[in-house]
Amino acid sequence: MRALRRISKLAEETPAHRDRQADLLRAVAIVTVITGHWLAVYVTYDGGFRGGSVLDVAPWTRWLTWLFQVMPIFFLVGGFAGAASLDAHRGRGGTAVSWVLGRTDRLVRPTTCLLAVLAAGAVTARAAGVDPGLIGTAVWLAAIPLWFLVAYLAVVSLTPFMYGLHRRYGLYVPLLLTVLVGVGDAARLSTGVSQAGYASYLLAWLAVYQLGFSWQDGRLTAWRGTGPALALGGFAALVALTVAGPYPISMVAAAGEEMQNTAPPTLALMALAAAQTGLALWVREPANRWLRRSGPWTVVVAVNSVIMTAFLWHMTAALLGVLALYPTGVLPEPPPGSPAWLAWRVPWLLVLALFLAALVAVFGPVEQRAGPRPDPRRSPVVPACAGMAGVLAGLLAAAVGGPGDHGLTGLPVPALAAYFAGAAILRYARSH
Repeated sequence: MRALRRISKLAEETPAHRDRQADLLRAVAIVTVITGHWLAVYVTYDGGFRGGSVLDVAPWTRWLTWLFQVMPIFFLVGGFAGAASLDAHRGRGGTAVSWVLGRTDRLVRPTTCLLAVLAAGAVTARAAGVDPGLIGTAVWLAAIPLWFLVAYLAVVSLTPFMYGLHRRYGLYVPLLLTVLVGVGDAARLSTGVSQAGYASYLLAWLAVYQLGFSWQDGRLTAWRGTGPALALGGFAALVALTVAGPYPISMVAAAGEEMQNTAPPTLALMALAAAQTGLALWVREPANRWLRRSGPWTVVVAVNSVIMTAFLWHMTAALLGVLALYPTGVLPEPPPGSPAWLAWRVPWLLVLALFLAALVAVFGPVEQRAGPRPDPRRSPVVPACAGMAGVLAGLLAAAVGGPGDHGLTGLPVPALAAYFAGAAILRYARSH
């Protein structure tokens, strides 16, 4: 009840000038990603677990990724909110470094909790005699959200620098970044070397984040036709690049594709991002009017209050669902992608939502509880940079470690060491 009262109070105290659609888009993006991940999972059990992604065995489902791949929306809203927050922080006399320390705190705290719990769970399972390979696979699956967090933390850390470029060059910045993504694609297509486009892991998400800057300062909304033009133009480009061009249909990784649209991001994903941005702008006014109603807005505030917790723990909820439903025979195992399999997705989603709700109830307070606040006028540059480097290096190493036996902790020990050291340094920098 206390939490509900707090949420209601936050909703009631929302400033009149706030663009509420941005909060709605953030919530919708994360809920859609969670739902998409849960729907994509298929599992079989015959004394042991097997499974994978339905995209690999039912190719028709790859078209659905055009609806469920909404991470561009999250980065767009991140840029919008980041620009507004940085402007306000500097208006109070704050520094770029203190802004980054404060802004990343809500991301790092729940992530630290997740990694600590996964490592402790792996140690406990190892002591109980569970197969080390199975532990490594389970922890790796639970840690899948770290892929997104690496890119997002990097982009947030670069906000002060990129916002300076935006103030000077405006929309030329995301345009140039998109061109560089295309150059990486051309190198990959001509040489067959996927590493040629690795820079796009950062460049593509920076481009979408930069669009958020232009949304926040009014450049994207100065012309009323921007939304329809971007939506229709982006969709037309997406169709041309995938149906007629060299890019795959799926907007997430799928087996058997020589080129993938997210590993690293491609021009096709940028076209999808443009279409989503245009659609968001197109419905902005009616969305904000609807969100003036207390009911919908309170729900949006509630979701956003635990949004990182829900995202970070949603694959753990899937693992718990697998353990509860498949060895017990509660959930049938029809062929993935079949009508019967689709029908059984409904109870599957409901059970996973219950597990996730329980996890959010337990770990949500970690996200909601404010950590030490940095002095806005001080700039502990060296510890801030060192801490963020450790966190990013640890997350990246954990994300690419892959399934398998990684020892007691279920994840590469050097990755965990780098992450926890970086998180500790960041906490020190925030409090000094």
